[in-house]
Amino acid sequence: MKRRKFLSIAGSVIGLDGASQGLDISTSSKNWWTQLGQTGIRVPRLSIGTGTNGWGGSSAQTRLGLASCVRLLHHAYDEGITWWDAADQYGSHRHIREALKRYDRETVVITTKTVARSAQQARQDLDRFLKELGTDYIDILLLHCLVDPNWTITMRPIMEVLTDAKEKGRVRALGVSCHDYDALKAATEEPWVEVILARLNYSGVHMDGSPQQIISLLSKAQSNGKGIYGMKVMGQGQLGSNPERAINFVFHSGVVSAITIGMISEKEIKDNSRRTRSLFPKTA
Repeated sequence: MKRRKFLSIAGSVIGLDGASQGLDISTSSKNWWTQLGQTGIRVPRLSIGTGTNGWGGSSAQTRLGLASCVRLLHHAYDEGITWWDAADQYGSHRHIREALKRYDRETVVITTKTVARSAQQARQDLDRFLKELGTDYIDILLLHCLVDPNWTITMRPIMEVLTDAKEKGRVRALGVSCHDYDALKAATEEPWVEVILARLNYSGVHMDGSPQQIISLLSKAQSNGKGIYGMKVMGQGQLGSNPERAINFVFHSGVVSAITIGMISEKEIKDNSRRTRSLFPKTA
């Protein structure tokens, strides 16, 4: 869809039929996989988030208990959702470590996030994260919840620590999760940023601007080679009455490669996998 046409109808008519089309849900489905920007990391179109209503070391997923959360991650893997989105603030590292024991490390993409605001804290966080996750590398490490429009200056010492970690093979790609329009605008132009986790949904709920404003920013980021995936697709649960419209809107914006959704049941995983796969059917 042409971007101009999309923007003219974005808030009103995107409600494509997300019903199952008898798609093969195997991980061999070609269009289920995409490269995240210029990182060289291949990811499924859908990631399972572990931070629903989460902060302070707890989330809806971790509150299920260790065994139940691990089963949830295993079910996601079986559905081809082999990208697990974590954060220190969700308290989900140990759950991912336990779930990861069943698989070859290379078959799972792990994202986590730090709120470090000093170089020393960044070093300590990285060491601790690797230990908690039970791995010797993190696929994607994000600076979490940025709200300072000048973060590209104020956080330069932290960025240098993480760059060093990437050069040593402890991190594969670096990026940001922004919770402020101007912070996101800065990320679109900052060469250090390889991955952006952006809040985007059709209603503007829990976002940093209107859908049209955010799509315009992310289009620039995309042109600058950033890998972009979307969060708050369901508006933190407020758009759950029409999940097909919510998912379709974000993908039809043309500015995200993938999305992350916090899911807390096997049914949610299966349903959202089906909805996403209906937009990216297997090709011959």
